[in-house]
Amino acid sequence: MNCKDFYQKHNCPCRREECKYWIDYKDDLNCALITVDKHGNLTLREVAKRLKISFVRVQQIQEAALKKLAKKMKFQNIL
Repeated sequence: MNCKDFYQKHNCPCRREECKYWIDYKDDLNCALITVDKHGNLTLREVAKRLKISFVRVQQIQEAALKKLAKKMKFQNIL
């Protein structure tokens, strides 16, 4: 049983802040994987609210991630 399944089964929030999927959002048991299972795709505004950061910061992170993906895809001759 992985940690996501454990916390869902026991309906208790994760306290493992070092986990790469941990978010400070108790409604979704502090787990980004549970958030995706429960809500599917989220808007950037919803992500900002859950992470307690600004919408603009989420846009900046998205833009940087997309640039990295495009660079990696170009490097691997995928594009």
